[in-house]
Amino acid sequence: MIKLTASAAKKIQQTIHRRGHGLGIRLGVKTTGCSGLAYVLEFVDSPKPEDQCFECDGCQIFVDPKSCVYMLSLIHI
Repeated sequence: MIKLTASAAKKIQQTIHRRGHGLGIRLGVKTTGCSGLAYVLEFVDSPKPEDQCFECDGCQIFVDPKSCVYMLSLIHI
């Protein structure tokens, strides 16, 4: 489960509205050089079939399966 503050959800909705299109945002983790991992945020216009979708205060947050594994490991630390 992913949670957002009310102000974060409002900001996401405002940004998507200003952008003029989009379903939500993608939260991801990508491998970066020798430093390890980095978080990635990007707009989602069409979700991928394998995405997990989380609804949070009216916002849709999409996460790919690989990133879900990394995020779940952070919860259990």
